Amino acid sequence: MFDLTYQEKKSIVTLISTILIFAIYCLYMYPRYPEQGAELTEVLRYWGAFVLILMLVSIIAHIIISIVFNIVYRMTTGEKEPGFTDELDRIIELRAHRISFLLFIVGFLCAMGSLVMEKPLYVMFDFLIAAGFLADVSSSVTKLYHYRRGF
Repeated sequence: MFDLTYQEKKSIVTLISTILIFAIYCLYMYPRYPEQGAELTEVLRYWGAFVLILMLVSIIAHIIISIVFNIVYRMTTGEKEPGFTDELDRIIELRAHRISFLLFIVGFLCAMGSLVMEKPLYVMFDFLIAAGFLADVSSSVTKLYHYRRGF
């Protein structure tokens, strides 16, 4: 197997954890969608809770996973997390952010377009949630690609 740098390993762990957190959360929450004919306030409350709880769960899980990753990395390699970022790290981070933001904006525009086309409310929220997920995944994939490629 090929040798991976700290940044590549961290990108892989972030990518896998993002996918797992999102999948498990969706499997838990989607069956709880209000029944057909529910009041609009109940549906909006569901989606508001869905997004807020997903954000909180995701942030807390990523912090815990990052701490565990650094502990395991230090125990297995004997090295500390790099304490500096060089020009290459900053450029890769900027590219990852740019692609991530672009995907989210496209998803946001699709969500707003679904409202204009008079699609059901859940379509808009599905677009927004999918856009956030794809933006997060694309950031990790972009970082992994550029660190692997060398720039």
